[in-house]
Amino acid sequence: MRTPVVMTLGMVFTPCGLLLNLISTLTPGWRQLKGFLDQPVDMVLYQGLWDICREQSSRERQCGQPDPWNYFQTQPVQAARGLMITSLAITALGLLLASLGVRCWQDEPHFGLAGLSGIVLFVAGLFSLVPVSWYNHFLGDRNVLPAPDSPVTLQVSYSLVLGYLGSCLLLLGGFSLALSFAPWCEERCRRCRKAPPAGPRRSSISTVYVDWPEPALTPAIKYYSGGQHRPPPAAEEHRATSKLKVGFPMPRPPPKAYTNPVDVLEGEEKTASSQGGSSSRSTRPCHNSLPCDSDL
Repeated sequence: MRTPVVMTLGMVFTPCGLLLNLISTLTPGWRQLKGFLDQPVDMVLYQGLWDICREQSSRERQCGQPDPWNYFQTQPVQAARGLMITSLAITALGLLLASLGVRCWQDEPHFGLAGLSGIVLFVAGLFSLVPVSWYNHFLGDRNVLPAPDSPVTLQVSYSLVLGYLGSCLLLLGGFSLALSFAPWCEERCRRCRKAPPAGPRRSSISTVYVDWPEPALTPAIKYYSGGQHRPPPAAEEHRATSKLKVGFPMPRPPPKAYTNPVDVLEGEEKTASSQGGSSSRSTRPCHNSLPCDSDL
C-alpha cells in the first residue's frame, strides 16, 4: 500500500519545523539594535534567548556581551525559553510516534498512531508559536523588553522569523497527520457494525409490551400455517363428531340413463353383408361369351 498523501506531507513538514525551531531557540537573533551614539555607526547588537552578540563590519561577531539592561530577566524571555524547549521535546516525541505510525517499511500504516502523532505535533507547534508571538508583540516596548533610549532602533531579527516559520510548519504537519484518524475511525465503525451484540438488549423506558389476545383463525390458516400440516386436536374432532344433525334427509332422484334407439350393431351387420356381396361379385371372372355384371 502506498503511503497516504497526508502522512507524506506530515513527515516532510515536521522535520523542517523541528530544525527551524531549534535554530531559532539557540541563535541570538530575536531582536536587533542599531544606532548607538557612543559606538561605531556599523555596529549592530543582536539579542537572543541565551546570549547577546555584537557584530561590526570591520570585525567578526563577538558573543557573550554583558547585559546592562537586565534583558534576560524579563518575563517574555523567561517564558520563551521554557516554551521553546518544551516545544522541541514534544516535537521529538511526535516525530517518533509519526515514524512508528506511518511505517514506510510495512504494507499497512497504523492510522491511529499516526493520528495521535499529528495531535502531539500540533500541540508542539502551539507551544512554539505562543512565545514567538508574545515576544514579537512586546519587541518595541522598552518597558517590557529593556533597551537603550532613542536614537537606538529596535527591529525583528532572523531568529524570530525562523521561529514563526517553524511553528507554522509544525502546525501544518500535525494537522496533516491528524487526518489519519479518518480511515481509522471508519474502520472502527465498520467493525462495530459487524460485531454481534455483547448481551441481551435492554428495554428502554419508551418500550411498551402489550399482550394482545390471539385471534381465532380459520382451519386453513390454523392447521396449515408455515407450510406444515398440523392436525387439529382430538377434542375438536370429538366436538365435531358429537354434534347433533338437525333436519331430515332429502330424497335423491335416481341417476338418469340415456339410451340410443338405433341399434348400432344391427347397422354394422347390414353394412358388413352388403360389402361382402359386392366384393364376391367383383371377383367373379368374366368370359367373353357371357356378359359381366358390370355390363348389365
